[in-house]
Amino acid sequence: MQNHQQIVLDKVTKQFVQNNQPVTIAIKPLSITLSAHGVTGLVGPDGAGKTTLLRMLAGLLTPSEGKITVAGLNPIENRDQLRTIVGYMPQKFGLYEDLTVLENLNLFADLRDIKSEDRQQIFDKLLKFTDLARFTERLAGKLSGGMKQKLGLACTLLGDPQILLLDEPGVGVDPISRKELWQMVHQLANEGMLIIWSTSYLDEAEQCKSILLLNKGELLFNGQPQRLTQRVANRVYLLSSSTSNRKLLQTVLKLPAVSDGVIEGDNIRLIIKSDQSIEQILKHLPIPDITSKPTCGRFEDAFIDLLGGITHKESILTKIMPKISGSLDDIVIEAKDLTKTFGSFIATDQVNFTIKRGEIFGLLGPNGAGKSTTFKMMCGLLPVSRGKALVLGLDLKKSAIQVRERIGYMAQRFSLYDKLSVYQNLRFFAGIYGLMADEQKQRINEMITAFDLAPMLAKKPESLPLGFKQRLALACALMHKPEIVFLDEPTSGVDPITRREFWIHINSLVEKGVTVMVTTHFMDEAEYCDRIALINGGKVIALGSPNQLKQSVADNATMEQTFIKLVVDAKSGKTL
Repeated sequence: MQNHQQIVLDKVTKQFVQNNQPVTIAIKPLSITLSAHGVTGLVGPDGAGKTTLLRMLAGLLTPSEGKITVAGLNPIENRDQLRTIVGYMPQKFGLYEDLTVLENLNLFADLRDIKSEDRQQIFDKLLKFTDLARFTERLAGKLSGGMKQKLGLACTLLGDPQILLLDEPGVGVDPISRKELWQMVHQLANEGMLIIWSTSYLDEAEQCKSILLLNKGELLFNGQPQRLTQRVANRVYLLSSSTSNRKLLQTVLKLPAVSDGVIEGDNIRLIIKSDQSIEQILKHLPIPDITSKPTCGRFEDAFIDLLGGITHKESILTKIMPKISGSLDDIVIEAKDLTKTFGSFIATDQVNFTIKRGEIFGLLGPNGAGKSTTFKMMCGLLPVSRGKALVLGLDLKKSAIQVRERIGYMAQRFSLYDKLSVYQNLRFFAGIYGLMADEQKQRINEMITAFDLAPMLAKKPESLPLGFKQRLALACALMHKPEIVFLDEPTSGVDPITRREFWIHINSLVEKGVTVMVTTHFMDEAEYCDRIALINGGKVIALGSPNQLKQSVADNATMEQTFIKLVVDAKSGKTL
């Protein structure tokens, strides 16, 4: 194997130092050799060290100890040489949103010292590869999330690198765009490029040839994903009963013998600990008529199990939040011929749906489909062009202020203030919602306890890992104990353990009668919804429970297969 096809780490460590004292051990002694043999997946929970490792390989961070060679070069000492053979795409890729697609390509070509006379041929190849040739004059800021990632990949590939470092390129991207990104990357890997793909989507990890699994800077697993999945063989079951799957999950998770559990259609997907049997678990459940059947394990099941299973199995919100009065048959959110236009462009086109009290209602759709526009109109952040957005019987055109007092909103791009500390953010949002004096103190303390924020009250949000930012944002949204909660991609970019923690909180809210409207690109999260509206081209193309949508496509279809099939059919003019 030639050096240009290898990355070698020899006893590499990374510590971050403050006031001459080590405060974080980001990477513990790590010795590995990576070669160009398909895509290498880099996975792990928040704070595992994934980004730190990629930044060291790209020459942006210096190791504290040990030696790194990338294609035979030292990333720090040979940074200029390395720049010509390594493409690095960080989590927040630096596209210039006020420049067009073509202008961004030219800018990055300048940075790569690509000659003017060579550019047209290179651009044509990359634009064809990424299917962006039709959009060269569109501003990058006007591209959908998937198209931005494709443009970011095209800019990263300028100069024909031999090694590609991708830090969570699938975050915030719909399943169709992620599938297209993977097809591109697999093609590059088949052509001999060494590729490392960091991801928090563990279904993506199953597409990798090999996996590096990090936790708190330590390498826990290095090998084929299938080998890790074998860890949970004969320990995964589907449970069902006449009780709601949400209540069944909350009950099952409290058992010490359970490693993990998630909702999957009308069932609960359960992973039991290695020294337990399903019969023992069923004996301890105070719920009649439970049926169980074994099912195949997934990489995500094994990942959670290897990390010790989930530890947050119950939400204190069950005790903090008041029971919402009213009937579960009450319609609390309604869209009537909801339409939004921007000039001549119709972003949302006569959308209709109703949401009942205590329901989790999901808005799904590909990037640029109109779901975020619909979502923002329903919580009063965008004016309605035509039709009606009704919340708690109030028309948002006339009564937006009254509605906002009774809803909680968690934005996709956090509405936190980075210059304020965590505690100051909590106080600020408490004040916005009119909480004063002792009541304010009590609510803030409740949220600190519910979301384990005590160790970081003096820190600023910009310094927090993504999962903790999400916790803080949700705490701020719930400060005034709202009847309805709007969550816009609440777990985008966080690891599966943090996602589970969030859904335990959300399920607890719903048990109290809180209504939840949520957008997500995680198809496993869509399973938690009571009903889903799938939007494409500004229109609702499917509406129903997760199982109803899946069965409309095929027996045993996954949610991701269902999403892709329904959207592709809608684009080609087919209907259910």
